[in-house]
Amino acid sequence: MSKRQREQEKDRLFTRRALLLGAAQIGLIGTLAGRLYFLQVMEGERYTMLADDNRISLRLLPPPRGRILDRNGEPLAVNRLNYRVTLVAEQVRNVEATLDAIGKLIELTELDRRRVMRDLRRRRGFVPVTVREDLTWEDVARIEVNIPDLPGVAIEVGALRHYPHTESVGHILGYVGPVAEADLTGEPLLELPDFRIGKNGIERIYDRELRGAAGTVQVEVNALGRVVRELARDEPTAGQDVVLTIDIGLQSFCRGRLGDESGSIVVLDVHTGDVLSLVSAPAYDPNLFSAGLSARDWEELLANPKGPLTNKAIAGMYAPGSTFKMVTALAALEAGVVRPSDRISCPGYLELGDHRFHCWKKEGHGGVNLQEAMMVSCDVYFYEVARRTGMDRLAAMARRLGFGDLINIDLPGERRGLMPTREWKQRTRGQPWVQGETLIAGIGQGYVLSTPLQLAVMTARLVNGGVAVIPHMTRSIGGKPNAGRNPPPYPSMGLQRSGLEAMIRAMNAVTLEERGTAYRARITERGFEMGGKTGTAQVRRITMQERERGVRRNEDLPWRFRDHALFVGYAPVHAPRYACACVVEHGGGGSAVAAPIVRDVLTETQRRDPSRRTGPVASLVTPNGG
Repeated sequence: MSKRQREQEKDRLFTRRALLLGAAQIGLIGTLAGRLYFLQVMEGERYTMLADDNRISLRLLPPPRGRILDRNGEPLAVNRLNYRVTLVAEQVRNVEATLDAIGKLIELTELDRRRVMRDLRRRRGFVPVTVREDLTWEDVARIEVNIPDLPGVAIEVGALRHYPHTESVGHILGYVGPVAEADLTGEPLLELPDFRIGKNGIERIYDRELRGAAGTVQVEVNALGRVVRELARDEPTAGQDVVLTIDIGLQSFCRGRLGDESGSIVVLDVHTGDVLSLVSAPAYDPNLFSAGLSARDWEELLANPKGPLTNKAIAGMYAPGSTFKMVTALAALEAGVVRPSDRISCPGYLELGDHRFHCWKKEGHGGVNLQEAMMVSCDVYFYEVARRTGMDRLAAMARRLGFGDLINIDLPGERRGLMPTREWKQRTRGQPWVQGETLIAGIGQGYVLSTPLQLAVMTARLVNGGVAVIPHMTRSIGGKPNAGRNPPPYPSMGLQRSGLEAMIRAMNAVTLEERGTAYRARITERGFEMGGKTGTAQVRRITMQERERGVRRNEDLPWRFRDHALFVGYAPVHAPRYACACVVEHGGGGSAVAAPIVRDVLTETQRRDPSRRTGPVASLVTPNGG
């Protein structure tokens, strides 16, 4: 091949390569142009939104928690200003030195310092960290005066749950606390660092209603997430107010009346089911939990042998003792195995087989009828009545009057108590029921267990004409009546009127007759008189040696071995409107300890609301039993 031919071949090869390269370039440019068109035109709106998301941050605003009020509008749980001192790490040269300086102005524990250092490690440098909250006005003033010398330190104002009546309402209201991992449901509001939810009591039961709805704020942020400016705000919706049936004046009176005793008091309106007071003592101050319970305070609560964390009114289970004798008598009257006028001899004991069941009065009461037996609380009379009635009918009547099942009051932690049956014993203990256990159950001992709330319900149903009233604690939510929980009218239990009349005459005699076990604790103010029944529940078995020596004195025993003191009462006797149950743990005799407490509580209840001294339902009997 000549030189010219070689040059021509080379030119053809170059031209071919140039064409291929040009075509590739054109294809690449076309692809880029198409992609550019797709991104800028077809997907332009989407990428604009993504760019805005990088620039605009949508943040939640926690809502103010709804208030809890008593029946008269008195605040029981509110939100108060919470002054807190914060620190921004990037504005502080030396964090330790700054904390030292703050510690000279306000109290700052070693635990506070460790928490601050931990939070600083977990958060970005421009995010404020709380050093201490719930500052007094004097604390705030000292910090503010020294702010120029404390770069990066600031005072912020938030909200803190506050309970003005402290421990008087602790077991009813419960408290709020930080959201635990188990509480997370995916709701963004729950993930806010300082958000609080109800942990116990009414705060927990109605947490959704009290919580409210979060607001939002749109802010412009830079690449590091620091806020540049606020763009838009949608204010949060405050939680709904919850109005309770509780009368805080009466509640505080009941709490004060128990004093240092360990026990509970429940006061009901026998017709509406309103719980006017529900006290458990000792109690705790829910403000401790709201502000952050210290380890020392928690250990003290746990170590207290009187159990301040337990709501004894709904979760304390006690043998009802002689307060159960109305159940036994009413079951016998309904079954027709005894009449109010029937007399039963009490020599001080009842023999069944080779076992002897003793009366509390060693020498006995002689021959007594129903009213006399109730008045003097004769055990032998009710042993015999229980034997004739049988355990099945006894248990059935007890359940109708509220024993052995949940009442479903508006509080968490309620317990069922225990109303034993033959089937229950066989199923749980693998043993047959024996007749002696029926006798013991007839005086409210043995396996029988009840809560103070159940005792109050029993009393209310006996004196309101046999209506199955159900107690409740909530009047309204957000201004609307709380019709979803136990609304009246309540159904009749179908009890014989004659039996109810006999029971009320007998309970009236307990307080109005000189031989009555609670005569000394009677209400002497005319028109305020009460009826009721004393009870003393043993917590240990009395040995035969103690019974023979007769030296067993309750006050000489260690506190945990002493008898429980009980009393159930109602007032006024001419038209019952209020029922009250009181249990004093290891308090001794019901007539000496619990009855005077109920006397004072029912007197105060009637004085606080004179318009309700007479009820809408006619009385069954007159005060003198006629």
